[in-house]
Amino acid sequence: MAGKLNGKVAIVTGASSGIGEATALALAAEGTKVAIAARRTDRLETLTKRIKESGGEVLSITADVADEAQVREMVSKTKAEWGRVDILINNAGVMLLGPIFDADTEDWRRMMNVNVLGLMYATHAVLPLMKAQGIGHIVNISSVAGRVANANTGVYNATKWAVGAFSESLRKEIHKDNIRVTIIEPGLTATELPQHITNPETRTRTLTRYESIKALDSEDIAAAIVYAVSQSAHVNVNEILIRPTEQEG
Repeated sequence: MAGKLNGKVAIVTGASSGIGEATALALAAEGTKVAIAARRTDRLETLTKRIKESGGEVLSITADVADEAQVREMVSKTKAEWGRVDILINNAGVMLLGPIFDADTEDWRRMMNVNVLGLMYATHAVLPLMKAQGIGHIVNISSVAGRVANANTGVYNATKWAVGAFSESLRKEIHKDNIRVTIIEPGLTATELPQHITNPETRTRTLTRYESIKALDSEDIAAAIVYAVSQSAHVNVNEILIRPTEQEG
């Protein structure tokens, strides 16, 4: 399959649905060899079939990014299959919104482990490969919530602020290695994330907000990612903030 990214090798975490799934499909359509990683093997199998039927190359890897050993195995399997990793899409994330008072602190741990540590583990695992190659691109999926804090979103805000700080520090460390870093900050996007909110009142309020406007589609974010990683090697798109037209904050 020929395209703007023909022959590149990418890893996409959280590829079983939403932005990750759409990004894997979009990258494959541009000629990228895509390693798709997530916990839900059945969803990965379905996505693998779709990519292969479209003529793409794909490697399915069942992995939980919150487990550092599984993340390192994910990178090792990709390198063993294709010999390199050109692009890492750190997309896996959870959005367990709710008030700080009387919160289930297990929700906090899940968000920190996936949204922050998982992203860091994957980044740490690919950096030696990218440095040895002399080229690479790391794309970290954050959120408008990494810029704007609201009531009942505090810990999710904290994780996405962390992604922004980590990404900028990383960029300053590795720009001389010809490794690019991009942060993508979507606004309201139609994915299954709101369904996972464990606080009933917050879940209902969040779903109502999503229904009140025309939210972004996962494909809209995938297009932004493809744009960023398709630029010439001397061009680093540092940040893309993308909201639905109707979203104010």
